[in-house]
Amino acid sequence: MKRPSNTTSTWEWTGLAAALVIVVSLPLYYMFFVKNNIYPIELHTEYKFVGSTQCRDCHNREFDSWEGSHHDLAMAVASEETVLGDFNNTEFTLHGITSRFFRKDEKFFVYTNGPGGEMGEFEITHTFGWFPLQQYLIPFPGGRLQTLHIAWDSRDNRWFRVPPEGPIDPDDWLYWTNAAQNWNGMCAQCHSTNLEKNYDPVADSYNTTWSDIDVGCEACHGPGSLHVDWAEMSEMARPVTANYKLAVQTSGIDSRQLVELCAPCHSRRGAMGDYQHTETDLLDNFLPSLLNEELYFADGQIQDEVYVYGSFTQSKMYRHDVRCNDCHDVHSIELIKEGNELCLQCHREEQYDTTDHHFHKQEFEQGDPIRSADGEVLFEVGTGAQCVQCHMPGRYYMGVDYRPDHSFRIPDPALDAAIDAPDACLRCHIDEDSSWSQETMIEWYGPGRRKHYGEIIARARSGDPNAATSLIRLAGDALYPVNVRATALSLLAGYPGPATQQAMEIALMDEEALIRHSAVSSIQPSTPQELAKLLGPVLYDPVKTVRIEAARRLAGDISQQLDEDQRMVFRDVLQEFEDAMLYTADFSYSRHNLGNLYASLERPEEAITQYREAIRIDNQFYPAKVNLALLYNQLGQNEQAELLLREVVAAEPAQFELAYSLGLLLAEMQKYREAVPFLEQASAGLPERARIHYNLGLIYQYLQNMVKAESELRAALELEPMSLDFQYGLADHYLKQGRFEDARPIAEDMVFMHPENPIGSQMLEFIRRNTGR
Repeated sequence: MKRPSNTTSTWEWTGLAAALVIVVSLPLYYMFFVKNNIYPIELHTEYKFVGSTQCRDCHNREFDSWEGSHHDLAMAVASEETVLGDFNNTEFTLHGITSRFFRKDEKFFVYTNGPGGEMGEFEITHTFGWFPLQQYLIPFPGGRLQTLHIAWDSRDNRWFRVPPEGPIDPDDWLYWTNAAQNWNGMCAQCHSTNLEKNYDPVADSYNTTWSDIDVGCEACHGPGSLHVDWAEMSEMARPVTANYKLAVQTSGIDSRQLVELCAPCHSRRGAMGDYQHTETDLLDNFLPSLLNEELYFADGQIQDEVYVYGSFTQSKMYRHDVRCNDCHDVHSIELIKEGNELCLQCHREEQYDTTDHHFHKQEFEQGDPIRSADGEVLFEVGTGAQCVQCHMPGRYYMGVDYRPDHSFRIPDPALDAAIDAPDACLRCHIDEDSSWSQETMIEWYGPGRRKHYGEIIARARSGDPNAATSLIRLAGDALYPVNVRATALSLLAGYPGPATQQAMEIALMDEEALIRHSAVSSIQPSTPQELAKLLGPVLYDPVKTVRIEAARRLAGDISQQLDEDQRMVFRDVLQEFEDAMLYTADFSYSRHNLGNLYASLERPEEAITQYREAIRIDNQFYPAKVNLALLYNQLGQNEQAELLLREVVAAEPAQFELAYSLGLLLAEMQKYREAVPFLEQASAGLPERARIHYNLGLIYQYLQNMVKAESELRAALELEPMSLDFQYGLADHYLKQGRFEDARPIAEDMVFMHPENPIGSQMLEFIRRNTGR
């Protein structure tokens, strides 16, 4: 029998296209915009930023409240008045490196390890933040300001290393002179007013500017020149005008609008450009993160540094129109009341601020504090009676900054144990375990608990094959938070099928831009024609991040499936996407997205340049290496592809798909013996993948290792007993060894299961001729 040809000559792997997502759909949501009189606006060309000091005379009370606030102190020029750290020849030693903080000519300096790990003397020009820590900015060539890795703990008055605390290689993206600690791209937009990043992706340089160095009045109210002109008229001369000629309306708005005034900075999000203060939808310029596994626990509790918006919008309070300024003074940013008094503005004291509700001692009662193993007091008596301790358990970020979770959830130890999420009870009761907290909750509040979306998300994250139905129901239920539903849609991408496709198509018409965006990003129709049919209308979406994500998905040959009008719109929207990526081209993911875009547009040299830039910015960002390897393979440059994939597989041994890709590439290059260990690695890590066993079996067969070849080919067929390829592969293996009777039942199955294909009958005839029956 003839051995099947080309079984390993084609490199069967797909590049990781980790693309930023943004845009889309017309009928229902478009009517929502019309119905609510929401249309994109353009900022009047006469609007200019005038600075916070222009506001003082008329708004003295508000200005005094703001002055000295965290917003006012967000950034400043380093001076005697603004620097909190000890620069009196103080030393700080970590990992064998001693840094020294000192003054010279009334300026502030640090002697520490700099670029390449070399020790050097660096001038500190700006302070960054105030409490509970203050960081320091150091200028570098190309207009860069870099955040020093050592900060001042303004609570305990000490120098400390901002996490991660372990040694960091000078080539690592996280090293303080590299991109992760770059002020211009990582921090500046939310610490200064009218921030214009002005990054030049060709020169890899910045010309960043601001109107106020701190978070001033116009950071929220928008440019105030026309308002100032109006206010300086005599009262009788002032014309009746909308919003007092302020660029941004901050009063007389609903709770969602107010929360979204704060969201551009108080959220984990991607930015599509400088903040213009003209956006009618948050997603016109920002893309909030979903409840991704690296950011949030499955139940939506905060994990990584995600700030507030993503957790608050999950809360019952947000659903019932509670807004930021119900708890925080918008100018001082301080709480408007202290302790439980803050919560008792809405919640009945006689029901909730009692021992019968929280079962903890009050501050004035006798009791023992909770101590650490070495006797340090962790929680004083009365701490547990505070609402925030159970309903807003927090986490420390940047080493010393404790931030409460704003999802205001009811503690559920049973749920937390089931999905491996933090148990609010055990944050204080460090000497207990989950069984204790579950039993205690039942003792206090009775048995039974509510279903929670965290269970569904946890199942989907773990790859539960039966999670699809629950995800579809969650994604389509408008009673759940928008970011939860959008997360469910993104997870549904792992469960292809007709029901998933229907859910995605419905989501394309949702009123919520984040849900439309998630659907555009995740939908996987069976043909390019169907994708163009579904996403073509999305190019007209009124929200920028939705429509540009549609353009990204349609880039390349697929765009030829659009009608003539759609193609005209597509070109403009694709340019919007490219501009957004160029704005953030100081990040590896944007360079990677540009590489993907240019590859799909058949501009390989430009794609290679962008992938290489992504790797230069962050040499551990492996998606760019994988897609560059894919492109090299398509261009016939397999040696370069091999080098990249070997590098990635060595650094990411748990990425079994990439080990499989490398194995197939080596087989394509006829390096069969070198391919074996990588295919074995993939087979061990992805034992349910029949095709991996099949390809490994064929290579073993070629290398004359017949025992292992049979084992792998049999494993493939056991996983997919209906597969004609796998039936043929094992039967052919037997025939090559003259094992006709072992091949016969497989050939019979081929005839029975695939009567339309003559290969089974031909194989049976071959067996009969050689056995006489």
